[in-house]
Amino acid sequence: MAARLDRPDGPPTTYALFAHCFTCSKDYHAVSRISRALAARGIAVLRFDFTGLGESEGDFADTDFSSNLEDLLAAAKFLRENHGLPELLIGHSLGGSAVLATARAVSESKAVVTIAAPSDLGYLRPILASPEIRKEGEAAVVIAGRKFRIKQQLLTDLDEHNLNRAIGELARPLLVLHSPADQTVDIGNAHDIFAAARHPKSFVAIEGANHLLSDPKASEYVASLISAWAAWYVGSSRKFSLA
Repeated sequence: MAARLDRPDGPPTTYALFAHCFTCSKDYHAVSRISRALAARGIAVLRFDFTGLGESEGDFADTDFSSNLEDLLAAAKFLRENHGLPELLIGHSLGGSAVLATARAVSESKAVVTIAAPSDLGYLRPILASPEIRKEGEAAVVIAGRKFRIKQQLLTDLDEHNLNRAIGELARPLLVLHSPADQTVDIGNAHDIFAAARHPKSFVAIEGANHLLSDPKASEYVASLISAWAAWYVGSSRKFSLA
């Protein structure tokens, strides 16, 4: 797995782990912009490529959501053993679903942030729909203008995960960020995540932004929100209670 650590100029106030969106990479513009902006605010951020994407080795066609979770836990282990405790977990789109599903397994995590995350993994099915997958077991699917090989195992694996239960059992402060203008993952997903989570939780609408946060101003705004919100929960011995 390939990764990059964005560091602040001085000692970090905390360490964050950033999981990118489906078929994206650690160097996708929104991921890199948010990570660098957080580093400028004192938060060290480890962003990594899921298997078969970006600079990470492996075949994307052989991956699924379960393997993404394994990758995330491996990145958390690397951060823990080499730099600092992964106190803040951040995920964009499907990466947001991944951090929701793994947060409890990262014992040092104190807070979770989702950006344009789906509340139900079934949202991927229309995107990946192909008669050839059902017939042949795999097919080439065009996603965001790029062609990827998708196998039936990915679709089957999606049904194995109950995100609603994971969100209800999260036991971490949660910040939900989503745009009402998101045409890829409807903002209703954010409402569902927020409703399923226990307090403390916060929900901020990123008005006018698209799903991929293409506008640099959107990435900067998201970073400012995350750093201000996270300061209440991470990098200190502050205690919180779930309601």
